[in-house]
Amino acid sequence: MGALAGRRIVLGVTGGIAAFKAVEVASLLRKEGAELRVVMTRAAASFVTPLTFREVANAPVAETMWGAPQHHVAHISLASFAEMVLVAPATANFLAKAAAGIADDMLTTTLLATRAPLLFAPAMNTVMWENPVTQENVRRLATRGVQIIPPAVGMLACGTTGAGRLPEPEEIVRVVKEHFARVQSLAGRRILVTAAGTEEPLDPVRYLGNRSTGRMGYAVAAEAAQRGAEVILVSGPTPLETPAGVRRVDVRTAREMYAAVLADYDSVDAVIKAAAVADYRPAETAEQKIKKSEGTLTLTLTRNLDFIVANNVAEQNAGFGTPTNHAQIFYADGRMEECPMMAKSALAGVILDRLEDVIRTR
Repeated sequence: MGALAGRRIVLGVTGGIAAFKAVEVASLLRKEGAELRVVMTRAAASFVTPLTFREVANAPVAETMWGAPQHHVAHISLASFAEMVLVAPATANFLAKAAAGIADDMLTTTLLATRAPLLFAPAMNTVMWENPVTQENVRRLATRGVQIIPPAVGMLACGTTGAGRLPEPEEIVRVVKEHFARVQSLAGRRILVTAAGTEEPLDPVRYLGNRSTGRMGYAVAAEAAQRGAEVILVSGPTPLETPAGVRRVDVRTAREMYAAVLADYDSVDAVIKAAAVADYRPAETAEQKIKKSEGTLTLTLTRNLDFIVANNVAEQNAGFGTPTNHAQIFYADGRMEECPMMAKSALAGVILDRLEDVIRTR
């Protein structure tokens, strides 16, 4: 049984000369036991025929959104099927469209509809790869959690030598296998995660709170569950959906969160505190709605429980209400690791990677 047995992978093939290498990628993935679906752009079909992929991958090949009527919506079906979407080769044109969120064919539409991890293997002329526009698109994709396999250096189809070659199929498949190897890396572990803000009631209808959406904590909980951990998510109020496989405990106030964390604290292997807990709470909570008056309203606040936060919420594009974070990781031996601005989902992966390192050295 191969390392990818039963794994559902959508292989996207775009219109570059390296498209022929995608045939070998499909073949190797199938040998490892992956269940494939192939999506080709119209330009890709100019380099390799869909029949080739159907035979080699033993898989359906989607080329257009305008084929024969089906009982299901094709791009939604593909998006739901995928445990990973791998695009190899990923041309400069494709990277630009993906970075801009354009959905004008089966592949780009599937990308917007899926929650699966995305893995892109760019291949193009060196000057195109080094163009600031392409590099900016790559950075934008990376901040959203897309994993990029850097192109190899070597002789290109245009006759020049430089960065831009599609990595060898074996290297691409190795990265895919590495990704799925992490899926069960926390199997048997119990992880407790706190997320979202707390609300401290002033009266039955008003409260003190903050703008935390809970995205960071929910991303960590989802990543831990994907790695096989039993996850307890202690969450303040948020409209976010509970990640698959996660046990959610809803709380409202800092005191409730404290009690919920203590209830499971001794039975977990790690606690990740991503909640934005209110620093202060009203000294008294009115039993009835406080009536509006002509004068000012004076509130007496008392300090809440102390929590440590290592994220600069004042930084642009980081903190509350944003999809990205710039964080620092502090270690017991005094080391500090700087994490550049990245998608919260990507940062969740970094945090869990470091957590696994700590668990292994215990």
